[in-house]
This record gives sequence, C-alpha cells and structure tokens, in this order.
Amino acid sequence: MKTRPGSPVEASGPPAAGLPPPAERGATVIPDRVVARIATQAARTAQSRRAAVPPDRGGPTAPSASAAVGTGSVRLHLALDLPYPTDIPHVCERIQQDVAERVAQLTGLRVGEVLLTVRRLVTAAGGSRGRVQ
Repeated sequence: MKTRPGSPVEASGPPAAGLPPPAERGATVIPDRVVARIATQAARTAQSRRAAVPPDRGGPTAPSASAAVGTGSVRLHLALDLPYPTDIPHVCERIQQDVAERVAQLTGLRVGEVLLTVRRLVTAAGGSRGRVQ
C-alpha cells in the first residue's frame, strides 16, 4: 500500500529516523491548579448526582478543590456542602469515588487519596440562619 507524505497512515507508523524513543523525549506535566479545576468540576457533578444538590455555578454550595501532583499520582482535597438530612458517610464515599475516577480518566494520573471536608449541612429551606423555636 502506497501512502502520501503527511497521510494519517504515515503519521501513525514507526517514528522517523533520528528521533529518540518516546520515553526519552520528555514528559507531560499537568499543573496542580489544572488538576484541582478538574476535581472541582467532577465534585460539582458528583455533588448534584449523589447528594441531590443542584449544580449552581458560583453559588454558596459550589465545591472547592486543591491538588498535589506527584510522580504519576495525585492527592486531592475537596470541600463542599451537603443537604440536610443526608447519609453523610455513604454520600461522601460515593463522591470521593466519583471524583477519583473522573480525575484519573481525564488526567491519566493515579489518584492516591481524596480527602473530603463537609463545610456545612444545608437545609432545603435555603439555609436560613434564624433560631429554631
């Protein structure tokens, strides 16, 4: 089979002469802040799915995340609000799993740990701060 220069078949073939092997060419580095933004979006999606919190962008229930990327792995710290009443341990475990899977899928990094902090429990009434009578 003949191929023209620049055709997809030629591009996916063996590397051109003179190039070092792929492992020696370099590495793709994903900054912590990029992984944190991916984790924030994944947490927002998981929060709305698992805890029945509407995905309100920028609202008081918006989750936050930080990431520490190491060699091929990442540690995540999430902070979010949950509705009251809810099964906190079960919901937190599911959110941690969802975020870990999504971050691993999008970045190719192994997620070693997902630490989750529940900032507050929000009532369905909108979180009024009045005194209970």
